[in-house]
Amino acid sequence: MRKGSSDLLLLDVNVLLAMAWPNHQFHADAVWRLEAGADRWATCALTQLGFIRLSSKPAAIPTAKSPAEAALLLSGMVRDPRHVYLESLPPPVGDESRDMFEKIFGYRQVTDIYLIALARRHRATFVTFDTRLQGLSGPAASVEILGI
Repeated sequence: MRKGSSDLLLLDVNVLLAMAWPNHQFHADAVWRLEAGADRWATCALTQLGFIRLSSKPAAIPTAKSPAEAALLLSGMVRDPRHVYLESLPPPVGDESRDMFEKIFGYRQVTDIYLIALARRHRATFVTFDTRLQGLSGPAASVEILGI
């Protein structure tokens, strides 16, 4: 696990899912990480939509909800006073993201590398359970891998 110096944590969809579902294998780790400090935590349109989509998918969440129920659950989560919504999403192509896609190994990391770039733009630490992202962030961004 690498802890960044930022007090803002951009949570990956897998961390949001773990926080929301007590039966998730990493629920305790996700809750512990957010309760361990006074860090603010962030979501964006991509992570919120991913949460709603996966919370509605029985293969991902055995007690899946309808999209409306998942959105309502998320709505309650983001009422936390430490939550920050990142409204400013840079375009996925352009000067700011020129080298971003050269760092990844395939199509499965497209959203991940974008979220890492978004975290860098907002001086946040990207928090995930996905160990495959270790080393993708580069020196200007911080990625914290939970559960390792």
